[in-house]
Amino acid sequence: MDSYLIQVNGHGDHAPVLDVHLRTNGNGILLGKVKGRKPRWAVRASEMSKKTFNPVRAIVDSMKVEPNPKKAMISLSLGDPTVFGNLPTNDEVTRAVKEVLDSGRYNGYAPSVGYHSCREAVAAYYSCPEAPLEAQDVILTSGCSQAIELALAVLANPGQNILVPRPGFSLYKTLALSMGIEVKLYNLLPEKGWEIDLEHLESLVDEKTACLIVNNPSNPCGSVFSKSHLQKILAVASRQCVPILADEIYGDMVFADCKYEPIANLSTNVPILSCGGLAKRWLVPGWRMGWILIHDRRDIFGNEIRDGLLRLSQRILGPCTIVQGALERILQRTPPEFYHNTLSILKSNADLCYAALSAIPGLQPVRPAGAMYLMVEIEMEHFPEFENDVEFTERLISEQSVFCLPATCFEYPNFFRVVITVPEEMILEACSRIQEFCEMHYQGAEGAQDLECDK
Repeated sequence: MDSYLIQVNGHGDHAPVLDVHLRTNGNGILLGKVKGRKPRWAVRASEMSKKTFNPVRAIVDSMKVEPNPKKAMISLSLGDPTVFGNLPTNDEVTRAVKEVLDSGRYNGYAPSVGYHSCREAVAAYYSCPEAPLEAQDVILTSGCSQAIELALAVLANPGQNILVPRPGFSLYKTLALSMGIEVKLYNLLPEKGWEIDLEHLESLVDEKTACLIVNNPSNPCGSVFSKSHLQKILAVASRQCVPILADEIYGDMVFADCKYEPIANLSTNVPILSCGGLAKRWLVPGWRMGWILIHDRRDIFGNEIRDGLLRLSQRILGPCTIVQGALERILQRTPPEFYHNTLSILKSNADLCYAALSAIPGLQPVRPAGAMYLMVEIEMEHFPEFENDVEFTERLISEQSVFCLPATCFEYPNFFRVVITVPEEMILEACSRIQEFCEMHYQGAEGAQDLECDK
């Protein structure tokens, strides 16, 4: 009988696992005594999960503060227009989904990029002579957030960098860091209605820059870029040969005295991945229907980016088929007055909020032009007992039960963001409480100096 030793050796950080003796007797192999370390559990979180960080959740979750029990909580922090029930979607939108559900024809898997007929409907809705689209130029996604994730994943590799607005939507950074992509923050200018500091933007571009994110209309700023400003942004991208990821989820959600211009309509050579969806304009964020529009008239993306998006979309096999089936009817049947009425409510709330906060010493709101938000500067020198915007908003909760999001969440300290989708009476009550809070804590120049000396 012959005997053989098989040793499984460790390498790197791994120790040997076991030694196995095999004996042969001519009729096969017999397993001998097994010796070695006893198996033990060693389950660890992935590096990707460890790199994933949501600054909004990190800051909000660390705000260990209880609202004033004598006052009902007013939350002006969440960008969900459905929370208070004052902004329902249109009956035609609901009816379209009901019809699809009753038909029973959309209960199975769809192609990972979406049904061709639904992609065709989105292409027809957004196509124009300046920026024509066909079904092949549309990727349907599970909400706009997945559209942004796929666009980032196809454009950037670990070790490269992307250019992100400051203040800006926190998801860009969350997704990028989890993918090993560096984030470079370019400044927006509040004194210019949150236009981009173009000189600062261009100074950040280097050989590792994979794309430029342009968010218009903006979260958290509520700003809308003019046609001339968009043309200047495109000129920077063209000079530096940097593609654009356009987050246009608030597209067309602009007030009557302003005009929204999709950036792709103005581009002659810069390739653009435009991300959008149903969430905001149609007031159904929970339906998780988004899309990527591929604008590439000079064929700079070519087949490589399109093929990459197809492969990436196959990771989750596409968005909800029920909503896909309703998409064409939603886009075609939603009456214009629904959009008009929604914007009228938002504009009225924005005007009320801006006027009320402008009258409060120590606050400087920036008038919005669209979307669902308003940013407010805190003149911290007049509130010396607070270290920063996080402390200011914490105390606002504990004393007045009003929750505004500190703009540190958006990489922009000493501001806070107000959501303007709440009912009018709630806006007025919240602004009244904010005024009471500021009057309680405001210090004039002399008072602030005295308090600093006491410290």
